[in-house]
This record gives sequence, structure tokens and C-alpha cells, in this order.
Amino acid sequence: MSLKVHIHTKLKGFELNVDFETNGKPMGILGASGSGKSMTLKCIAGIMTPDEGYIELGGKVLFDSKNKINLKPQERKVGYLFQNYALFPNMTVAQNIAAGIRGSKNEKAQVVTKMLRNFHLQGLEKRYPSQLSGGQQQRVALARMLAYEPDALLLDEPFSALDAYLKEELQLQLHDLLGSYEGESLLVTHSRNEVYELTKDLIVMDHGKILMDGETKNIFLEPVKMQAAKLTGCKNLSRAKKISDNQVEALDWGIILNVNAPIPDKLTGIGIRAHDFKPFIESNSATRFGEESINKIPCKVKKITESPFEWIVLVDTKKNDQDSDIDNPNTVINNPDGAISNEDSVIWWKIGKNQLNSQLSNGMPEFITVAPEDILLLID
Repeated sequence: MSLKVHIHTKLKGFELNVDFETNGKPMGILGASGSGKSMTLKCIAGIMTPDEGYIELGGKVLFDSKNKINLKPQERKVGYLFQNYALFPNMTVAQNIAAGIRGSKNEKAQVVTKMLRNFHLQGLEKRYPSQLSGGQQQRVALARMLAYEPDALLLDEPFSALDAYLKEELQLQLHDLLGSYEGESLLVTHSRNEVYELTKDLIVMDHGKILMDGETKNIFLEPVKMQAAKLTGCKNLSRAKKISDNQVEALDWGIILNVNAPIPDKLTGIGIRAHDFKPFIESNSATRFGEESINKIPCKVKKITESPFEWIVLVDTKKNDQDSDIDNPNTVINNPDGAISNEDSVIWWKIGKNQLNSQLSNGMPEFITVAPEDILLLID
């Protein structure tokens, strides 16, 4: 079974133009708000009608503008999880779950019992949606969709209303479900963690168009494009130009860096993930990278802030600034508004607290470094 989508539609101030095909593996659609992710799902589900194009699921044509085919949503056998859950307000939890199930009364009851258990809804069977929390409503919506046994699952930000603990638990359940699910599945999200953990293939969308597509882990490893790097969580992005076959200049940071990968002719920027920086230690860095490939960056600390599991060090790359006298990794500097600056000249360095003692036992280093192979070479 596969899902083929080739659609084009215009709305006020927005144009959607997507073309992709699934292959039985869970696929993610990653993009910022307003990029067209949810609109794509709604066109597949039949909630919205594209201006033109073609949609096919498992050999069944759902939409074909040329041949004037446009199946109703209930005829498409597609499970859609709305962001606002769309539960029937006059039905109980059990009745909502049973709404789309086919079979005898006993068969329906068995499926409802299974879904109540899988989604931790026992004891809520007789409650109405208005009596549920947002997370509970979302779990009922997920249970109702899966009870229907659709040919395709369309998940639109499925974890948006859940607390952290329950979110992680349901992610594990959904991971197992998608792994064994025989239909097609599409997960729309702006969360890089969700898409990385739950999908095998990935589409990166920007302003209604597909920016990149491929295997999820490969796109995270080599995002190629600046916007894709940003969406996959790269905190450090700079305009860049080629200096030589193995050197680039980071224009926003004012530093020259050695790289390993071939530099594209249309290079416009570079990216470095915040966890890829290390303290520069002369002997270790020379041994690891080789004398000719050392990237030695002055560590002028602008700010240090703490999160639950890591320290975030902001390193200022501006020249001629007064050097910071911070040498204690446990020192936290707070701006008056508590915000972390993200100026173009600032580099983000994230250090896991379990690494803190080994990396910063002698305080803040004079220099930091990044391996040439960890520098992302990007184009627009």
C-alpha cells in the first residue's frame, strides 16, 4: 500500500504545492507554523479540496481533478486526528470510541475495552468531552481513530496538549503502533524530537512547498539547506563563503573553519549543532583532528544559563570585545528580562550535566573547538 499525493491549491496569501509518495514506513512532515503541513493532511482526508492534482491511497483514487473524482471524507477510510480533537460533545468517551467501529455489539465492546486500556482511559468511559482535560480528550481522539482501523493515519500535532510524562509514554506506544501498522501514516509536527523518534521518512516543508525529503536520520545528519538545518534544531547558523577546498569563512562569526566534506559551489552558510563543541585541549585536539584541521575558537563567554539537564554557554565571537572573566561553569548570568540572546555573533554551546565534570573540571576553557566533520555546509 502507498499514498500518492500531487496537489496544488491557492488560498488567500498562501499557495500549497506538494508532490510525494509514501512507501509503507511512517512519514513525518516537519515545518514551522503556516508552512502548509495541516493543509496537506486536510486535502488528503477530504476536508479541503485542492484546486488541482491527484491523491491515491492503496490503489484507490481519492481525488483526481482531471477526471472529476473527489471522494467524501467518510469514503476515504482515512483516520484524521484534529488539533482540536473534534470529539462528539453529546457522546461519552466509550461512545466516541465506538462511533466508527464496524461489527457486532460484542465486537465493538471488545475494541472499546482494548482502546480504553491502551490509552489509559479506564474509569472515564461514561464521561463527556467537556468533563475531560485536554490531554484526556486527545487520548480519546487517538483511541477513536485507531479503533476505526483506517488505511491511513493522519496525525496533526498529536501530543500538543499532553504533559511531559504522559507525552513520552504515549510516544512509546505510538512508536510501537506505527511500527506494526500495515497502512500508511503521516505525522505532522513542528517538534524535531517527535519526528526523529517516530518516523522513518521525512518531508521538510516551508511556505507551502517541499524543501527536502528523504530518510529522517539522513536529513538530520545532512540537512543541506539553511531552513532545514534550523527546523532540525541547529542553533548555530552563519552566512559563509568558500576560502579554499577545505576552508570556509563564517561571516557572522568572523572566523575561518576547516571542513571535511566537499564544499558546494552554491554555499551560502554553515551550521554547527550546539552539542558538537568541545573544550580545546592542545594535545588532545591535535591528536584527534590533526594539526591542519584544528578549529580553535576563542571562548569569550557572554552568558551561561541552566536547564534541567544541561548548561547553555553563549560564546561571543565579536572581535575587540572585553574578554569575560567567567571561569566557573556553575556561574549563571541572567539578563534583566531573563531571555537568552540569539545575536548573529553568538555561538550556542550546550553541555550535558553528566559531561560537566569531565569537560570543565578546570573551569571555562580559553578556546573551544569543533570537528571538521561536524560542520554542516548549507545552501539556501
